[in-house]
Amino acid sequence: MNRFTIRPLDIRTDAEMVHAWVTHPKSAYWMMQDASLTDIEREYMGIAASEHHDAFIGLHGSTPAFLMERYDPAYIELKGLYDAEPGDVGMHFLVAPTDSPVHGFTRAVITAVMAELFADPATRRVVVEPDIRNEAVHTLNKAVGFEVVRELEKPEKTALLSVCTRAAFEGARR
Repeated sequence: MNRFTIRPLDIRTDAEMVHAWVTHPKSAYWMMQDASLTDIEREYMGIAASEHHDAFIGLHGSTPAFLMERYDPAYIELKGLYDAEPGDVGMHFLVAPTDSPVHGFTRAVITAVMAELFADPATRRVVVEPDIRNEAVHTLNKAVGFEVVRELEKPEKTALLSVCTRAAFEGARR
């Protein structure tokens, strides 16, 4: 299950796939349920143009399996909402919806995402802000070493600000 690779998202070739993923009913916490293909193209072209935000497609073998976003929380998503520290990296991930889930797959994906983020020696902490109601992702986050900092009011949701240090991630992998 650990045969993951990660490549930059190419909006020209990935737009329809990403649109299907983020508008799927199982992706409700991405808050893009009513987004058109044009909306998704515009969103990810904006991310591609940003110096503080990147998007990637994760592959399982050769099959696209997840979406990953990396951002600088001092400028994107959390600007002014928490005390950013040097080396903080924000992250979003979405496993491609499927009708035949594989036990442990999502945990393997978040582990691969975290390993990718911590592969950069400049990354000291990964910061996330999932919807407070998203119990499944809170469980996954805890499993890979995230600790809850506090509830956080964002314009679109009440989030659970959580951080994971390199040491906490390495400890969770043992």
